This record gives sequence, C-alpha cells and structure tokens, in this order.
Amino acid sequence: MVNNQLAKNNKEAPLIRFLAHGFSVVFHPIFIPLYVIWFLIIFHPSYFSGFGDYEKSKLLFTTALNTLFFPLISVLLMKGLGFIQSVFLYSRQDRIAPYLAVMIFYFWTAWVFFKFEPQLPTLLPSFMTGVMLTSVAALLSNIYFKISMHAMGIGGLLGVFLVINQSHTMLMTWPLSAALLIGGIVCTSRLLVSDHRPGDIYRGLVTGMVCQFIAALIII
Repeated sequence: MVNNQLAKNNKEAPLIRFLAHGFSVVFHPIFIPLYVIWFLIIFHPSYFSGFGDYEKSKLLFTTALNTLFFPLISVLLMKGLGFIQSVFLYSRQDRIAPYLAVMIFYFWTAWVFFKFEPQLPTLLPSFMTGVMLTSVAALLSNIYFKISMHAMGIGGLLGVFLVINQSHTMLMTWPLSAALLIGGIVCTSRLLVSDHRPGDIYRGLVTGMVCQFIAALIII
C-alpha cells in the first residue's frame, strides 16, 4: 500500500513540476504590465469608454513594445555579448544589467503615458511608475539578497488592483479574488521549481505592492 502511494507520488511529481514551470512562464513578471493594461481596456467600465478600437490597439501595442519586446531583445543581446550567462537570470550577477535595462524602458513608458498621452487615465502612468520603482527596488535588493521577480510581479498586480478598488471606479471583488488565486499558484510554483525560499517570495510580494502604493500617492 505504501509502495503504491510512493509510486503514484513519483509519477505525479513531473506533472506538477511541468505545471509549475508553465505558470512561471505565463505569469512571468515581464508580462504583467501588458496583462494589467489589457484587463483595464477590456473590463474597466469607464477608463476607456471614449476610446475607439484603434486607440486601444495602439495602447496595447505601445505597452507590448516598451515593456515586452525591447526588454526581451535587450536580454538576448546581453546573452549574445556575454554580459550574462543565461537568459533565465538564475544568478544575482546576471540580473544586474537586465534590471538596469528594464528600468529605462519602464520609465520611458510611464513618461509617454504621462506626458504625451494626457487623455489616458492617471492610473496608467501611476502603474508604470510603480513598475519602474519595483525594478529599482529589485536592483538594490539584488545587491544584498535574492528576491523573487515573479513575486514582485504578482505584488504589483495585487497593488494596482487594490489602488483601483480604493478609487471606487470599479467593483474589484472578482479581479482581486482571481489575482490572489493566481498569486498563490505562481508563488507556490516558484517554491517548487526554483531555489527561492519563502522569504524571497514574501519580500517580492511586499515590494511590488508597496511600490504601487507609493506611485499612486505621488501621481493620482
């Protein structure tokens, strides 16, 4: 009986790890800004009510270009030039240059939203400023200890959803519930398939949320 149970657990372990890797990829922090803005465009009842399909598509394209395409190209170039050992950024040393790169791209995106797109709701430059502050905090934290990038992304997601909830512009019951569920799965996945410890996860969650709150206090 015990042997059968052990054999069953051994068979399930690869599947669990496969799913954990899948969640880690789908909810990698580099995708979070695009997910958040897509969510606001699709589900928020008032922020984009006056925008046409072209303007919404342009916003998504701008976000994807600055927060996804350019950072990914930068990491690939760093790997090709030998600045980092792996595109997966396993070591703290490998994360320094990518953190610097994404800080620039996130700052530029926040500046574009704030300065050149004044018709956008202030939540968007606030959110991107929070993302930029998170990358700064990640760079500084990386000097002293390891911190989970995935947890910081989930913390930012929860943080911006709490900011929206506080603004009373949308009922956030189901989005917050979904974010908490996703956050629990992603953070558990990182504990299963990475060398992160619980402290790395908790620090990441708090950092992501606090940076969103700070940005909201400054901009909104």
